[in-house]
Amino acid sequence: MEGGRMSRLIPAAMLLASTLALGAAISFKATAQSDEGKSVVAGKPDHWWSPGDGRRFPEFLTYANDWGELGLYLEGEPIETKGHAFFEPIGANGRACVSCHQPEDGMSLSVRSIQKRWQETGGKDPIFAQVDGANCPTLPASDPASHSLLLTRGLFRVSLPWPPKAPDGKAIEPEFTIEVVRDPTGCNTSARYGLTSAQPMISVYRRPRPVANTKYTTQQRFGVSPFIGKNGLPTARDPETGKPVSMNIMADARHATLAVQARDAAANHLEFAGRLSEKQIAQIQDFERRIYVAQVKLIQAGSLVEPDGPPAFGPRNLAKGDAGVLGNNTTRYVFPMGDAWKTPKPGETAEQRAKREAIRRGHDVFFFRTFWIKDSMHLNTVGLGNPTKRTCGTCHGMHMTGMDSANGWMDIGTTNLPWAKEVPLNPWNPNKPDLPLFKITCKPGVLPHPYLGRVFYTQDPGRALISGKCNDVGTIVMQQFRGLASRAPYFSNGSAANIRELIDYYDRRYNIQFTEQERLDLETFLASL
Repeated sequence: MEGGRMSRLIPAAMLLASTLALGAAISFKATAQSDEGKSVVAGKPDHWWSPGDGRRFPEFLTYANDWGELGLYLEGEPIETKGHAFFEPIGANGRACVSCHQPEDGMSLSVRSIQKRWQETGGKDPIFAQVDGANCPTLPASDPASHSLLLTRGLFRVSLPWPPKAPDGKAIEPEFTIEVVRDPTGCNTSARYGLTSAQPMISVYRRPRPVANTKYTTQQRFGVSPFIGKNGLPTARDPETGKPVSMNIMADARHATLAVQARDAAANHLEFAGRLSEKQIAQIQDFERRIYVAQVKLIQAGSLVEPDGPPAFGPRNLAKGDAGVLGNNTTRYVFPMGDAWKTPKPGETAEQRAKREAIRRGHDVFFFRTFWIKDSMHLNTVGLGNPTKRTCGTCHGMHMTGMDSANGWMDIGTTNLPWAKEVPLNPWNPNKPDLPLFKITCKPGVLPHPYLGRVFYTQDPGRALISGKCNDVGTIVMQQFRGLASRAPYFSNGSAANIRELIDYYDRRYNIQFTEQERLDLETFLASL
């Protein structure tokens, strides 16, 4: 790591050849965090929360990362995790919710932590459970090659029925046919798990989304439009209240509420045979609604959460922000900087000053640097024109998170050809492909995809596996930007190993032509979130 920049992930071949042998040579300091976020000696490695640890989750926690330090703020009372449904191994495979939503990783899961955990446990931690931690459950459990997608990209297998099913269980007639062109994991052509099995399923591979700052992902304190912002169709509704929901929880928006998501995750990822009780659901929702994560320190810049610092930063400011509010570049910034750091502060070093100025410049690149956005489904099709001259903040506009304030999903090209060929961890690499490839054919009578035509190819059909719509193929629900520095890699398919690669992808995809200084400043700004 140089100058606070996140290093690349361990290459797949090197990892798979050496990860077991390295385990014995690695040791970690056993620490825990006090209520003030300071490390104190304890009996367990602090970096990993194992199911059933029985630790106390305090009001405030901090964890070091390559860019500085992440902060976690639990609004309200601390939690005793013993007996708590989020932290206990309630399923058959030994997992708990916390297994895949680690505090150190911003309540998501980084490849760095996954690789470290394999080395520590010889691949026996519950996160490597065959059900979805392996590329396919049929592969040998002890072989790191069987878990290559999790170890190198941070991807879990997501198995979805084909044709899609509505929330009431009825089949949806899809607007397209889907064929398996390439199946390196073996799951999509498996007689038991594949598309031609007795219960046809499609396996795709995705990153776990962070269960933090959910006030924003669910917008539970504010009203939600009854119509989807990207296509005008009716918004999904809470099965308990009947009210419209944000549809921003999952990458494909298939779960309406945190409660529905918890029940599905318990059944499919924890292999829980029963049904979560109302008490368990209440515990899970309570924790997920109270936990906020954001970077609190940046190398060279120092603290991001000083009393007179920018109001954009830190988890406590997130807890105070308003959800569902569309930010703007004049009166209510998405990530408000205020007047902080405009002028030198007493005691500020030259190094601090330079880094803080870089953060402010990166903020301005994000919100004021215009470029042409072209051929992006549910972005260029919503009346903005094709192309349209906009900024990063056009889509990443929700106050304090950089999510989309409207419910909906879009395709920026990370999973559909031809643009997906440009990602650094190329899912289309003809020499060593590691992700499946599907051929999509829009049916007669259905309009072809406006940018991809009637026949095209995808590594993950995204929302289309839920809606059955040809125009939804490859579309993914936007992700929040908080805690980015702790949870690499990025994009739903883990195709950007670090923040710089994320920026470079957008630069190529939309021919932005960032200068090197703009790249560095934008990288620094994003890492500070």
